[in-house]
Amino acid sequence: MSKALEGVRVLDMTHVQSGPSATQILAWLGAEVVKLESPSGDITRTQLSDVDNGDSLYFTMLNCNKQSITLNMKSERGKEVFTELVASSDVLVENFGPGAVDRMGFTWGRLQEINPQLIYASIKGFGEGPYTHYKAYEVVAQAMGGSMSTTGFEDGPPTATGAQIGDSGTGIHTVAGILAALFQRERGGHGQRVSVAMQHAVLNLCRVKLRDQQRLARGPLREYPNDEFGEEVPRSGNASGGGQPGWAVRCKPGGPNDYIYVIVQPAGWAPIASLIGRPELADDPEWNTPQARLPKLDKMFHMIEEWTINHDKWEVLAQLNAHNIPCGPILSTRELIEDSSLADNDMIVSVDHPERGEFKTVGCPIKLSDSPVEVERSPLLGEHNEDVYIRRLGLEESEFAELKANGVI
Repeated sequence: MSKALEGVRVLDMTHVQSGPSATQILAWLGAEVVKLESPSGDITRTQLSDVDNGDSLYFTMLNCNKQSITLNMKSERGKEVFTELVASSDVLVENFGPGAVDRMGFTWGRLQEINPQLIYASIKGFGEGPYTHYKAYEVVAQAMGGSMSTTGFEDGPPTATGAQIGDSGTGIHTVAGILAALFQRERGGHGQRVSVAMQHAVLNLCRVKLRDQQRLARGPLREYPNDEFGEEVPRSGNASGGGQPGWAVRCKPGGPNDYIYVIVQPAGWAPIASLIGRPELADDPEWNTPQARLPKLDKMFHMIEEWTINHDKWEVLAQLNAHNIPCGPILSTRELIEDSSLADNDMIVSVDHPERGEFKTVGCPIKLSDSPVEVERSPLLGEHNEDVYIRRLGLEESEFAELKANGVI
């Protein structure tokens, strides 16, 4: 069965997380992704290592389904070989610091000369302006994109989210840009630049908070549990952020993840009142409308928690779902990695690796009916040098050996 991006060649110059997360999606969708590394390799091959003499999970979980080649871009011959790689690629993806590829001698103008069809995708921390040359990391992007100021509880500090919205979130945005550019190229006949900034991607994911910032001009945000409002959107704990109030309530036996998130919609109030042993509240004008409940959301969720604390989260899940009440148990990382339904949906996947043995990784969340994804292991450093340099570029074996001896590859 053919793959959606079969025949698309991607030259992957990315490292760490934001770029590799994007190129891994492209590889899963069927593109031929060649990861170009320095002879010392992507730094994440050894970061957070948990085994001796094997690539770290940091690397293996972000670089599945790719090929790996090594190249010393500081050498003149290395630059010549890189030029040949660019000429035979459809997409180039990089997430170096601003201007790094230019300083290697490969400006956008030069890349266009080499290959007018090339789509050149860059991930940076920030757009043009005062922040352009700031160093960007996951939580820096969260801090400067609106996430941290609106995450956490009102009386606590700004808080980072466990979701990697700065890195992998930017990667997904980059995939969208690359696919759009490929589609346009097929219709218009030439390549173009794709630029995505981490701060911008986080801001896009925080758009509801920008919505609420503008709503503040007309008064307090009634669906928020906060008592006071200033000139900016406050941290609102576990409030849903939407039109229906929600909260995480504690369940039995009271462990760190023994919670279930419950959303109270108008139609759900009567069954909730019955479940918590307060059926009279279904007709009580002090409680039976959203307008009546909004000023006392804390008290409402406290009453619900007085019921949930006597049942485990799975019992609560079953009873709430029986009445079609939106809810979800808080799932720990251990529960997720052991979840059989996620395994059945190829979202938790076991992969064999020649150095580290079997490991689990997250599968492709994008499901195409005619292009199923098979997750394959990440490549060893330089594993595909011979395939790419001899078979694809046509280097003689003698020159290949010479480049290897001279440290070019």
